[in-house]
Amino acid sequence: MLVPITVHGSAHSEQPSSDHPFIAHDARLAWAATADALGMTPAARAALVRELDDAVREVDGTGFVVTPFTRSDVLSDELGFSDAGGVWVKDETGGVGGSQKSRHLFSILLHLRAMELLGELVERPRLAIASCGNAALAAATLACAARWPIDVYVPTWMSDGFGDRLDELGATVHRCARRSEDLPGDPAMLRFREAVENGSVPFTVQGPENALCLDGGRTIGWEIGAQVHAPEGPGRLDGVFVQVGGGAFAASLGSGLNDDDPAVPLFAVQAEGCAPFDRARRRSVGLDDPASQWEQVMTPWTDPASLADGILDDETYDWLGVLDAIDRSGGRSVVASEANIVAAHELAHRAGFDASATGSSGLAGLLQVVAAEPRAESAAFDPTACVAVVMSGITR
Repeated sequence: MLVPITVHGSAHSEQPSSDHPFIAHDARLAWAATADALGMTPAARAALVRELDDAVREVDGTGFVVTPFTRSDVLSDELGFSDAGGVWVKDETGGVGGSQKSRHLFSILLHLRAMELLGELVERPRLAIASCGNAALAAATLACAARWPIDVYVPTWMSDGFGDRLDELGATVHRCARRSEDLPGDPAMLRFREAVENGSVPFTVQGPENALCLDGGRTIGWEIGAQVHAPEGPGRLDGVFVQVGGGAFAASLGSGLNDDDPAVPLFAVQAEGCAPFDRARRRSVGLDDPASQWEQVMTPWTDPASLADGILDDETYDWLGVLDAIDRSGGRSVVASEANIVAAHELAHRAGFDASATGSSGLAGLLQVVAAEPRAESAAFDPTACVAVVMSGITR
């Protein structure tokens, strides 16, 4: 239930302390900076976070928490790491909607609710998203919690079962067939952009459509940074493997993780059946300003295909952010074979993680690197190395 909140107070209000990700990192978040500039106190912002979190719990059964970061003995042993190193897993499968997508969207929702409370938004526009996976589920869950109308634009091949769940959450679902006059690209994304042009709010996980989605995504990187150096953490990371579909996840995690600490190399993982980021990275070599040549460098992938269907974005919308994170951290792009996508999914389940093939595709990238580069020939991944993967979406 949404409750009244007093937004103004003493100019000397103290920042509430909390282990809630969106309260603990309030001073670093863009939505909070905007609300603060308009006079919303730290206490009022914390109350708003709690208000929405409670509403989300009523819908989803869980809220926003600091998710686990632990060494997986099964993964470490199977990949040949010693006791001094190992594979560490950031497990987002217990988060809202079963993935990290909700973090990206929560910062947008917080901004919208803050603007309502501050009198800057007097009428609720519809929310819109193009997705048929974890992002759509997260968006519909948050919209339901906030009682905000939402349109979800999906491809024609979306499963009826998934559509039923979106219906249960009160979302209006639009199946988007390709039209003869359509430009190249995902027809669901084209219909989503039309909705935004007609006044809907882009409630999405693509930074170019709504940069606030990158705001909340950084909380995962900040958490990993703190957990690495906690008493039970590894003390260092030699690399972190993150899946890349639209790219917002990798871009924001890489940004947050490397805000404070010595750079942790980011390995951006795509499937061989859909790797537009890797292709764009190769095309951008030697270019002074890749962004100025977007249409030539980042082009839609034809006929995306993989078991990891949640990373089949035909365009990596946040490719510039991923490129920057890789370059700043000394990481690189990894294209995982379909065999390793399948193997990683099976291995993740043997290790006790209820991750989808999309959610375990960061692990597929690690398998690809280990298979292609024996640790004896790679100082970064000798048996004592500490590497991290993110399990970021549950099996549905």
